Amino acid sequence: MKNIRRRILATSLLLATLFSTGPILLHAAPPDKTLDRGLLTIVTAQGDLRFRVEVADTPVARARGLQGRQTLAADAGMLFVLERPQKMRMWMRDTLIPLDMLFIDAEGGITNIAAETTPFSLTPIAAAKAVTGVLEIPGGSAARLGIRPGDRVIHPAFARSEPVEK
Repeated sequence: MKNIRRRILATSLLLATLFSTGPILLHAAPPDKTLDRGLLTIVTAQGDLRFRVEVADTPVARARGLQGRQTLAADAGMLFVLERPQKMRMWMRDTLIPLDMLFIDAEGGITNIAAETTPFSLTPIAAAKAVTGVLEIPGGSAARLGIRPGDRVIHPAFARSEPVEK
């Protein structure tokens, strides 16, 4: 009887350990068809860049993010929109691909960029200051396209929606 109890306890502890960091992904998640989609422009010194974005503007959508995606097109991304400016912190839980995270202030200015984030990492990735949005694009895109802090994001989620002369 003691052996059975020990095995049950050991199995319970093993299962608790395995599942304590979240669900194990058994397959890749498709794009979320319930999210709004739109176009977003980033104004850089080299010119304007356009991205097709899914807009995560609810707590549930922001928590899910790009988890489970195996790929992300070069011109695609996910825009996380917040109700008010705050010091946003992101993570890569259950995210299969490296991403660049562009933190965006209320005026659409890129405050900082977290490049080539590590898949599955639970290490917090923070905005340098209060932001109202975060744009996730394929890892390495910011460097490849010349996107830098100070560049401007044009999207209805931000106060200044017209291009700015550089």
